[in-house]
Amino acid sequence: MPVRLQRKARRNKIKAAQRKASIKRLMFMPAIKCIDVEAMRKSFTDPKATA
Repeated sequence: MPVRLQRKARRNKIKAAQRKASIKRLMFMPAIKCIDVEAMRKSFTDPKATA
């Protein structure tokens, strides 16, 4: 295989990998674990907690 075609194939693979990585970055959502929603709501309404 000529060098030019090898370079083009490599470029295509790199471009595809970069596209996949960017989609993964955009779709990433951190896992939410063990959050007490009621305590969080109380902390927002409690004026002493915000000061």
